[in-house]
Amino acid sequence: MLEELGLPYEVKRYERDPKTMLAPPALLATHPLGKSPVIVDGDVTMAETGAIIEYLVDKYGGGRLIPPAGSRERLRYTYWLHYAEGSAMTPLLFKLVFDRIAANPAPWPISTIARRIAATVTESFIAPNLTRHLDYIEAELGSQPWFAGAQFTAGDVQMSFPLEIAVSRAGLNASRPNSMAFLERIHARDAYKRALERGGKYDYQ
Repeated sequence: MLEELGLPYEVKRYERDPKTMLAPPALLATHPLGKSPVIVDGDVTMAETGAIIEYLVDKYGGGRLIPPAGSRERLRYTYWLHYAEGSAMTPLLFKLVFDRIAANPAPWPISTIARRIAATVTESFIAPNLTRHLDYIEAELGSQPWFAGAQFTAGDVQMSFPLEIAVSRAGLNASRPNSMAFLERIHARDAYKRALERGGKYDYQ
């Protein structure tokens, strides 16, 4: 997003505890919840990806990356901006948590019970929800290249992350060509390439 807007920035990395996945003290000092990502812009500290994107568009966009107020595209933009973390990321997060439960090297019989519970929850709840969301996204991208319509917006920046995660975590592949084509368009953007050069390749897990 910062590259799309052509803003100067510095990347700071915070390593979470590999066992607990909790924030390190340095990140907690930046934001009391240890949220990531988080931006510091002068005296403003902002967490929550959607809020960060809205802040950047409002302050630095100058009308870019957001459809005109009152338009159908603006409604879609707002919807997808919030859908990304409000709906799409929920089953993806559950998938990560329950996969880790299943892989946890606990002693027998706890490990057997944990794997059985994880498998049941994944099969009965997580997998069906992932399928429903991926099918929904695939259908929505069937008639337009970007989520708000014909033009790329900050909503597409927001939606790129759950789809990237879905490739590695939820089996998103060529069987959903519209979604994969969306990711290809994202990857082809100069701002995306510059972001990887600055921040390094991201390992979606």
